[in-house]
Amino acid sequence: MALVNLSTRGSVAVVTIDNPPVNALSAGVPEEIQAAIEAAEKDPSVQAVVLIGAGRTFIAGADIKDLERAAAGESGAGPDLHSLLQRIEDCSKTVVMAMHGTALGGGMEVAMAGHFRVARPDAQFGMPEVNLGIIPGAEGTQRLPRLIGPAAAIDMCVSGRPIKADAALMLGLIDKIIEGDLLEGAIQFAVELAPERGPIRKTRERSEKLVADSKVFEAGRETARKTRRNTFAALDAVDAIEAAVTLPFDQGCRRERELVRKRLESDECRALIHAFFAERAAAKVADVPKDTPVLPIAKAAILGAGTMGSGIAMACANSGIAVRLKDVEQWALDRAMASIRKNYESSVQKGRFTAEVAAQRIAAIHPQTGYEGFEDADLIIEAAFENMELKKRLFWELDAVAKAVCVLATNTSTLDIDEIASVTKRPERVIGLHFFSPANVMRLVEIVRGAKTGKEILGTALALAKRLGKVGVVVGNCRGFAGNRMMLPYMREAQFIAEEGSTPSEVDGALWDFGMAMGIFAVDDMGGIDVGHRVREEYGHLLQPWPSAVEKLYEMGRLGQKTGKGWYKYEDGRTPIRDPEVEAMIAQTAQAAGVSRRSIPKNEIVDRCIYTLVNEAARILEEGYADRAADIDVIYVTGYGFPAYRGGPMWYADSAGLKKVYDRVSEFHRRYGERWEPAPLLKRLAESGGTFAGFDASKTIDQQP
Repeated sequence: MALVNLSTRGSVAVVTIDNPPVNALSAGVPEEIQAAIEAAEKDPSVQAVVLIGAGRTFIAGADIKDLERAAAGESGAGPDLHSLLQRIEDCSKTVVMAMHGTALGGGMEVAMAGHFRVARPDAQFGMPEVNLGIIPGAEGTQRLPRLIGPAAAIDMCVSGRPIKADAALMLGLIDKIIEGDLLEGAIQFAVELAPERGPIRKTRERSEKLVADSKVFEAGRETARKTRRNTFAALDAVDAIEAAVTLPFDQGCRRERELVRKRLESDECRALIHAFFAERAAAKVADVPKDTPVLPIAKAAILGAGTMGSGIAMACANSGIAVRLKDVEQWALDRAMASIRKNYESSVQKGRFTAEVAAQRIAAIHPQTGYEGFEDADLIIEAAFENMELKKRLFWELDAVAKAVCVLATNTSTLDIDEIASVTKRPERVIGLHFFSPANVMRLVEIVRGAKTGKEILGTALALAKRLGKVGVVVGNCRGFAGNRMMLPYMREAQFIAEEGSTPSEVDGALWDFGMAMGIFAVDDMGGIDVGHRVREEYGHLLQPWPSAVEKLYEMGRLGQKTGKGWYKYEDGRTPIRDPEVEAMIAQTAQAAGVSRRSIPKNEIVDRCIYTLVNEAARILEEGYADRAADIDVIYVTGYGFPAYRGGPMWYADSAGLKKVYDRVSEFHRRYGERWEPAPLLKRLAESGGTFAGFDASKTIDQQP
């Protein structure tokens, strides 16, 4: 079956790319495009060529698997687009690119080689390569500034964000927006051009927008350092665009290729590509086949109108799901609806959607104090206070009102799903949906399967996560599941480090420099010291010893951001400020506990915090509560602020070498005792030269490769 088809419409040749689902530039596509262009050029009846994509999009970009192979060092991996782009640009017939859907990365680079570009109003254009740790590699950094100028080109390449058709037209990236049928409009555009065309203007020969202004590049590099912290792809993109301004086209292309090779060989690129594929693989669960029936979710009901319940309600309403939001207190519902309206008003002000859309979404959320309408819900999510007895009582009540086919979900972050399900007559329909706050923004949902959770319910949960625009990761039912089970020893170790001599801000500073979105003490303040207190009451016996300073904070009423004081003080409600009172309290509690204090190097702070995550994750993996090491990486990158350019904690450990990690953990074990006992899986893999990535949770240790 042909990947590219050639037909004629009068004097116009139509080249149609048909490589579903997104017309990626995988093997064979560039070659067939080039052959079609050459055939059209040889046809004396053809005056112009229109290149268009079949299906839902133009060319969404290169095949990411080709990039993965290239990053792994495979020679010849991926197509070489340079000859194709030159062949398009040098065509003696006018070449018009007709775009709909998305033109991203390699797709945008192909489009820029055309002589003209037209697009549907809803088309989007972008250079997202920086999100994979690379830069545009098919002359994109050289043609883009010629069309839209260096400043706009830097913005597109550094941000990685797509732009819409109206913005593209204003910048000069496209020449016309086609209302109605795209192909008909593109053909008409090409026919009208042909008689008065004159010499064809090649993009590579344009220079009027190539203004050499050092301030533009300085500002671009500053933006790259600020928005792409600790990474280099965005900085290299600025270098490549500067080469477009300062060097002839061919030399600029050579400079771009040098930078692409450097990026492909980087740990940053390999980690980001790993994170990309890990996120997509998370939706594939071995014992939940693709043909598993999925229940339709049109109506949802949510118990609890606090921060989590309100956020979940918004996430559902944003996806076209009607929501009943229940709380026992009217004031709680009033507060929740006020917060929801404020969030939507903010989105309207930022131009994310119209006031009409916001009004529709608010209207989709019905606040109530009773259970009326719950009998019609397809999905009920309990988002009440984190207390087992309360949740069991609520599920007992829900079991009596919910229809037989309803999915019963709990948003618990730590509690036993099976114990909650045990009070119902349908434990096979009970599942954990652990959203992250704010639930209308955060992308992760831990999907917790109980011992009796049915495959149909799991499949439905995965489909729901996708519909909500979130990343659903299936995990097993253990204390804290995957994310919070790892978080607790991480938090505990950070507090031990503070007890030994570092201030909370020094610990958080080291973690920030490592790449974490927030330091762990700031996270604790944001979540609430009282929340951690309740978790320690529930599971503290499993996590002994624990430093005593945090309980002193609780006794002092310093509960974090909500009270304006926690590990830090908060004058504006959100920005952490060092507090000498807390630092003195930590020193006093350390002295009372007989702890010798010292200055702790930054590398030790990072190793102790990150490797305690890795060590606990190894136990989770070996015990079968996560199917893949990559699933744990997805959880920490999308839900806990772990830097994507380090791939996730398991990828980071593999990259460092598990022998090195194990030796460091063993060193801490000798120094600090039982809390640092190496996980058996970490020990075995380190001794055998294995990796977490190569570990198959479905096989016994003896069956591992």
